[in-house]
Amino acid sequence: MTIFIWIIATLVVLYLLLIVKLYLLQARHIYSPTDEIVTTPDKHGMRFEAVDFESSDGLMLHGWYVPCAVDAEGQARVVLFFHGNTGNISDCIDSLKMFHQLGLSTFIFDYRGYGRSQGKPSEQGTYDDAEAAWNYLLRDRGTKPEEIIVLGRSLGAAIASAQAARHMPGALVIESTFTSAPELAAEMFRIFPARLMSRYQYNVRENVTNIHCPILVVHSRDDEVIPFHHGLQLYEAANEPKHFLEISGEHAQGCFTSGPVYIDGLKRFLNSVY
Repeated sequence: MTIFIWIIATLVVLYLLLIVKLYLLQARHIYSPTDEIVTTPDKHGMRFEAVDFESSDGLMLHGWYVPCAVDAEGQARVVLFFHGNTGNISDCIDSLKMFHQLGLSTFIFDYRGYGRSQGKPSEQGTYDDAEAAWNYLLRDRGTKPEEIIVLGRSLGAAIASAQAARHMPGALVIESTFTSAPELAAEMFRIFPARLMSRYQYNVRENVTNIHCPILVVHSRDDEVIPFHHGLQLYEAANEPKHFLEISGEHAQGCFTSGPVYIDGLKRFLNSVY
């Protein structure tokens, strides 16, 4: 009996230690930045402007503005792009090429702690950085809100949805994202009280209920990181006008592996908006 009690006590202690470890190391699961800029748009046939702009708390953030020709009707549509939780803007060249080929300008930036942006990432910090990027487009480039297509992928979609709930853009595209950070954590770590432990909210479901611009939800059934049902639930929670695009491929890669399915779906959505 004594040995049995000792075993149980040891397991309980180990379980509690794992809970403490998961709680303290959450930031490493949420943010995985790199600081090396491995390439730039001009090396891939795209003109660009390196942009440094300031957050509301005084950090200098870094991004790229990649212009494209104004379309036949004189509309200068701009994608405000929010990348995922890993790497930095130099890992997004393929996305920039895709938007460029669609006749869209793009402003892509790094959150604090990513690439050449100062600071350390945090949930509120990413929201502040999104606001600074939005203000840069409006104040420095004279872009109108209705000309901005807010587009986010994975964690970037969570940040993008918060920005679209704060200021209404012309359209919102959220790809491969979750309903909320606590709900995803509860699915990933089922043996722990992960929902209660979560220090991050990133409540995309709540955000989409407060968004009133056209919205496109994109998700892959093959997503091994964020299950497909998250995308379906976000679509159900969103206000009209809303669209759903099912793609294929691994997490945050379906936009590339799906090829024409993704491109044509994005074109159809934008044609319905503009």
